Amino acid sequence: MSSSRPAISRSPWWTPANHADRRPFLMGRNAIQAALRGFFSERDFVEVDAATLQISPGNETHLHAFATEAIAIDGARASLYLHTSPEFACKKLLAAGEKRIFTFAHVYRNRERGALHHPEFTMLEWYRAGESYEQLMADCADMLALAAETTGTDRFVFRGMEVDPFAEPERLSLAEAFERYAGIDLLASVTASGEADRGLLAAGLKRTGIRFAEDDTWADLFSKVLVEKIEPHLGQSRATILCEYPVSEAALARPSARDPRVAERFELYACGVELANAFGELTDAGEQRRRFEHEMAEKSRIYGERYPIDEDFLDALATMPDASGAALGFDRLAMLATGATRIDQVMWAPVAEVFS
Repeated sequence: MSSSRPAISRSPWWTPANHADRRPFLMGRNAIQAALRGFFSERDFVEVDAATLQISPGNETHLHAFATEAIAIDGARASLYLHTSPEFACKKLLAAGEKRIFTFAHVYRNRERGALHHPEFTMLEWYRAGESYEQLMADCADMLALAAETTGTDRFVFRGMEVDPFAEPERLSLAEAFERYAGIDLLASVTASGEADRGLLAAGLKRTGIRFAEDDTWADLFSKVLVEKIEPHLGQSRATILCEYPVSEAALARPSARDPRVAERFELYACGVELANAFGELTDAGEQRRRFEHEMAEKSRIYGERYPIDEDFLDALATMPDASGAALGFDRLAMLATGATRIDQVMWAPVAEVFS
């Protein structure tokens, strides 16, 4: 008789032979973490620690959370989630009056496991109140160099791609990337008010030969081009800072004062690997609510579920100062700097495999 329960396999990372193979990567990880703590201390940052259990795990369409529940003494029950990022808590601390903060947070994302993904991983987030997101670009460049210096390497290598971690990163806008690698005029499909025109973008994909479905949204088409045509070229020889995302892909970033069609958002790539995601932070609670509701409507349409909105977070935005913030996948950085080929090689105790 078959069972619907998943087969649980034993994880062999703890055997002495496997641990001996992994230990150099783990010690490199520790050294990089210590160096980064020094980096932030020298710049007058305060290290903070956000609670893992939250009312809302985050409100992005394609991020999947682990759900649990709180049980009161009287037996009453309420839903809680393991956070997918410490972002909401960190921004509440900015609203409380902190100016420069950082955290190494364990975060949790469901439906993710592979060479570059793990259901539990470490996110390094840092925030600068009253400072621009261009400063975060400089931070990212400094961190790449510091990680390489700490591990004694002069290059990062992954899947046949190499990066000089000491070279100044290339700064490339999404519009430039779409034109260079796909021959598509991205911003022609975005109006001055930020509305996205699916038909115009679809015409660009047809000319390029990218296959898509008739019910794909503008966001779906954007993601297809990004994944198929652009990301494979990013972070070759030197790191790439991919910036100025269309406002419909802004997430929690504010619109650019230079061009209302784009947002103050960038992502850092090295060896084709996305390492960091950064924002000039949106502080308009009404606009943020609108974005959250749109994302959750999409999540419900695609996956049949939605997550609650953290009302305290929206309240905090009303008093939060102008700020910039970044989230960096610390395990991925440790991978590249130590020469590991899988993310679990730089994790002291990986999550057990629970599916056969």
